[in-house]
Amino acid sequence: MDEIYLAQTDTTVGFLSPSSKKLNIVKNRSKDKQFLTTTTKYKNLLKLVRIPKKFKKLVRRSKKTTFIYPNNKAVRVVKDTYHESFLEKFDFIYSTSANESGKPFDRDYAFFKADIVVEDKRGFDEKTPSRIIKLSKNLKKKLR
Repeated sequence: MDEIYLAQTDTTVGFLSPSSKKLNIVKNRSKDKQFLTTTTKYKNLLKLVRIPKKFKKLVRRSKKTTFIYPNNKAVRVVKDTYHESFLEKFDFIYSTSANESGKPFDRDYAFFKADIVVEDKRGFDEKTPSRIIKLSKNLKKKLR
């Protein structure tokens, strides 16, 4: 069960899969480059990373924000009704934008590369990507 899903995420149109290897193939990326991990539950986040004590409240309250933790894992807890209902089937899932690297969203490309298309009443719309904040033990740095 390592299909590539095409879905409208809480931020933009994305490819999602339980397999980072399959996403690497679809996106034609190097194996070294990690993907964003998304989950719907704070307790699942805690299985993946350790949140620096200083930033626990910030992480819990943030919306549409991806945090890169001291172990270099990028994780976002999704709090969006539509996308959350899809993600609940998984403890966590890897996510990336549904476009060729450096190019805007192309519906034909995305449909061709996806195994399963998950479309809700919102359709597919390239919106603003999530904010990215890198956390260390005592510092935070806004990357996007």
